[in-house]
Amino acid sequence: MKLFQKKHPSLDDEGKASAWLMLLPSIFLLVITSVYPFIWLFRYICYDYNGYTAYFTGAHNFYHMLSDGIFWSSVAHTFEYAGLKLLFIIPVSFLLAALLSQKILGSSLFRAIYFMPTVISTAVYSLIFGFIFAVFNGSLNSILSLMGLIHSPVDWLGNPKIVMISIIIVALWGGLGNYMILFISGMGSISTDVYESSKIDGANGIQTFFHITLPMLSPVIKVILMLAITTAFKDYESILVLTNGGPNNRSQVMFTYIYQLIFSSNVTPQIGYATMLSVVAALIIGVVTVAYLILARKLDDVM
Repeated sequence: MKLFQKKHPSLDDEGKASAWLMLLPSIFLLVITSVYPFIWLFRYICYDYNGYTAYFTGAHNFYHMLSDGIFWSSVAHTFEYAGLKLLFIIPVSFLLAALLSQKILGSSLFRAIYFMPTVISTAVYSLIFGFIFAVFNGSLNSILSLMGLIHSPVDWLGNPKIVMISIIIVALWGGLGNYMILFISGMGSISTDVYESSKIDGANGIQTFFHITLPMLSPVIKVILMLAITTAFKDYESILVLTNGGPNNRSQVMFTYIYQLIFSSNVTPQIGYATMLSVVAALIIGVVTVAYLILARKLDDVM
């Protein structure tokens, strides 16, 4: 009789249970290393903590942030830096990928050369560029002077008008290879049969690019843009090495300012206030990321 039949768990339920058991170690590590420290941050938002003693200050850090001109200028500089970096690094890396994905002599060598900066420490190549951009004995000024393009040394990292351009050049050199390799991988996944069919149909190179390559690369492009946006807004290591936010805070971005509040030897560590700014910076990056995802989804609907 059906009333006395023993119910056995379905295979789907057993599979789900096994999947959750396998995920438990990862979930545990995620909670311990990411979720718990992030929640712990909120404790210091309302405290003035100098590394030794914590004093409850209520909403003082919040009001301090609203009136902190350096922080809000660093927010503007962050958007400027991220916008300029994205404006150049995505098209240039895409162009390099299109050229080096062809079967030409030396393409593998050039791929390795362009990718090499991504495996070098940011601090190391930033220090090298610091010597290149040096005012009196820098190689860049020496070359430009020999070519007759400049008549006096240019202070690439000390002039507020051009310091951001200098930093963008370093950022491009350091991140170009990473996105280039991702584009090459995406292009390699497109079947050659599609291109051969387009040639038979009489499509030229420009038509093939806009009607085949770009549409079929759209998932890869969306991922690359997501990585590029989050990376650009979080960049601070090269700026810290090259200018430390100077001159006159012209190259100060959000995370260099936060770093200085905690680790600068010139002031008492302001860990509570820096925590407040860290949470606000994370919210800003989150809003930008969500806005990009919404825009990308709408573009998918249109296309």
